[in-house]
Amino acid sequence: MMRLFVGLELPAPVKAALIASMGGVAGARWQRDEQLHLTLRFIGAVDRHQALDVAAALGRVNIRPFRAELGAPGHFEHRGRIDTLWVGVRPAEPLAALARAVNAALAGVGIAPDPRAFVPHISVARGRGMIGATGWPQAPIAALGWVVDGFALFESRMGKDGSDYQVIARRNVKH
Repeated sequence: MMRLFVGLELPAPVKAALIASMGGVAGARWQRDEQLHLTLRFIGAVDRHQALDVAAALGRVNIRPFRAELGAPGHFEHRGRIDTLWVGVRPAEPLAALARAVNAALAGVGIAPDPRAFVPHISVARGRGMIGATGWPQAPIAALGWVVDGFALFESRMGKDGSDYQVIARRNVKH
């Protein structure tokens, strides 16, 4: 079985700005450079045959390129405790349209829709019992922008230092 998700790869300057924002939160497990991405859709465990079907379906997604930029920081909570720190990405609508197109393609190969609302963000830290999370980031994060002109199908494998992500297929959108 393969654990898959669809996401955006990030350019080096965006990753550098995110890495520069990390710190000041006890108990946070900060993402490594190679872990930083924007998830369009978590798929979960599929067998190799279904993974091939997923890759083929995603290859038919066509979205025009658009500009995105880092937005405001935020967090997710679980049972009243902050467990994820993230940086939003805007504008939300082109990202949501891309996520909808990805979801439609996945539905065509039997992947059930995700019941959660899509929130365009890049997770930068995870942890239970983070101390100082409400004060993060300690300095503003630069609103760096980039052109979204493609997306990738990633495989996630658990490693000794968290998840390791490997791109198994890329789809560049039409210009």
